[in-house]
Amino acid sequence: MCMEASSHEILPTIDVIGHYDNSVGSSESASQGVIGADLIRSRSQLRPGEVLEYIPGMVVTQHSGDGKANQYFLRGINLDHGTDFATTINGVPVNMPSHAHGQGYSDMNFLIPELVQRVEYKKGPYFASEGDFSSAGSAHLMYRTKLDKPFAEVTMGQRGYLRGVAAESREVNSEVTLLSAVERLNNNGPWTVPEGIRKSNSQFILSSGSAREGWTLSLSAYAAKWNATDQVPQRLIDAGQLPSGQAFGRFDSLDSTDGAKTSRTSLSGNWHKQSEHVRTKFNWYAIKYDFDVFSNFTYLTDPTNSPNGDQFEQKDKRTVLGGSASQSWLSPANASLDMVNTLGVQVRQDHIRLGLYDTASRQVQSTVRDDQVTQSLIGFFGENEITWTTWLRSVAGIRADQFNANVTSYSQAQNSGTTSSAKLSPKATVILGPWNKTEFFINAGRGFHSNDARGTTSKVDPKTGASLETATGLVSSRGQEIGLKTQAIPNLQTTLAIWQLDFDSELIYGGDTGGTSAGRPSKRAGIEWSNHWTPTERYLLDANMAWTRPRYSDANTSGNYIPNAVQKVANFGLAVRNMGPWSGSLSMRFIGAAPLLEDNSVKSSSSITSNLRINRKLSSDVDITLDVLNLADRKNNDISYYYTSRVAGESLAGVSGAHVHPAEPRTIRLSGRILF
Repeated sequence: MCMEASSHEILPTIDVIGHYDNSVGSSESASQGVIGADLIRSRSQLRPGEVLEYIPGMVVTQHSGDGKANQYFLRGINLDHGTDFATTINGVPVNMPSHAHGQGYSDMNFLIPELVQRVEYKKGPYFASEGDFSSAGSAHLMYRTKLDKPFAEVTMGQRGYLRGVAAESREVNSEVTLLSAVERLNNNGPWTVPEGIRKSNSQFILSSGSAREGWTLSLSAYAAKWNATDQVPQRLIDAGQLPSGQAFGRFDSLDSTDGAKTSRTSLSGNWHKQSEHVRTKFNWYAIKYDFDVFSNFTYLTDPTNSPNGDQFEQKDKRTVLGGSASQSWLSPANASLDMVNTLGVQVRQDHIRLGLYDTASRQVQSTVRDDQVTQSLIGFFGENEITWTTWLRSVAGIRADQFNANVTSYSQAQNSGTTSSAKLSPKATVILGPWNKTEFFINAGRGFHSNDARGTTSKVDPKTGASLETATGLVSSRGQEIGLKTQAIPNLQTTLAIWQLDFDSELIYGGDTGGTSAGRPSKRAGIEWSNHWTPTERYLLDANMAWTRPRYSDANTSGNYIPNAVQKVANFGLAVRNMGPWSGSLSMRFIGAAPLLEDNSVKSSSSITSNLRINRKLSSDVDITLDVLNLADRKNNDISYYYTSRVAGESLAGVSGAHVHPAEPRTIRLSGRILF
């Protein structure tokens, strides 16, 4: 939390409407910032989760159906479906611990991008208020509570794409406003087995008050179902056919019955009040969640053990209750030092029924695991911020977290049990400047992520009966960073960060297998350079680049490269606005190659994706938008893995090699929007 400008060098106001707010004096690290709503509106998005790609260095892709949580990459970490990156939407956490499919599962498909007012992001474990899953970073997406005018928008596109969204806000009385929004999406995609996604979504927000004192009450309801084309062997794409001679292409499937359905309903609220010397915030939420997915990544590996193939089902049914409270005390104006002290508490409890089953064509063949999990995480944090002089600030914080879990295994009683784990995570920051509109940062801190509760009590592998080593409930991380922000050049915001992030050795629970596997300690170091230039009110230019060196830090003959750890990422964007009735943007994303094996003998291919958006206002209340996604129609892959699989006609031992999920080809969408 920054003190008032009176304690800093007075800086000129920078117009950041529709852009990033990374201005000097606005943050506690070089890699912290705010993304504005107009920037989100100005660019094309293939999926809702791509809102996070406005965070410099962040990559969002997909390895299965579009109703599934995205694949996330940041700071040389394959975040999988969300581990080590914490996300909230309107104060409600998105990440799901001990999830049926992946730890920290972060499904953002219920996001309605048109409602986003701002995205507040942070990177690194340097912030006392950020807890589970936030070692790499966090993002808090805040919805609007009022709209200038009601709107309705319809988007049509190739391959059965049809989306409609409508929203309005109205005064319930002189003090209370109700915002309502509904969304419907149908899409088949380029896949030979049509994706057939059907998504329904709604959001209602009651609000009252002001920035000084007020409250909101929110209800969100979302449901989706879809078929899925999971990753397929690169060898089949290269050959253009199956061993049987049947043709096989990039968008074909090896199991047409893969797919899923999910639903999520949440009720949440917050209250805040600020007086001259005290700021108080309170937030609570309740979530009802269901998830049921059928996947087949190895197809028919061993017909002796799996005569019906390798498809499996993962089920997750849970209720989540939680909340947070914090209070900050500001020093009086006549105090010798400007100081802010903050205390807070965060609590969450998940009641979960989890299932893992061997299936064929979505029919259960056998039960691998069936578990009831109750887990809680409570965290206390404190922070002290002092402005020592006009050029020196310090922020010192600490948080204490306690994890408790109870697992009842109905299929293997020996895998039942209780567990607990605690972590103390100190944080420290020093901010120097500004001098010549330039500010310097030194950050250090410890963080953590929770492990799947089933991995903390499992003693035997559910399929083989082999003994398993149990995992710890909370796993530590350590991070350091030095950086700067500067506005020395007029209309240009530049940030540079040099960072390091280390993770302890850990055991990982595999949601696809029901067992645990040993992890290795790792060390990542990198550089991020971000530039946001507004030469005039009409032009916005972004150039964000990140380079990372991710390595395992122990000695191992298999090698020290971390599979799927992307090392180079770049995003470039040019937006033009207010050119008469016209506006538009052109953006480009580069994802570098990543090792697929620990010895770096096999790598994924790098990719470049460009998107174009052109908008034309027909009147003050009507406009149309043309989006061209993957403008150059490049044959990119969203993600690549290396493992062994077998299709009919291949050796019983299977074939090891790269497996890819192809990115969508050039896609054209046309939208019409009307304000009422």
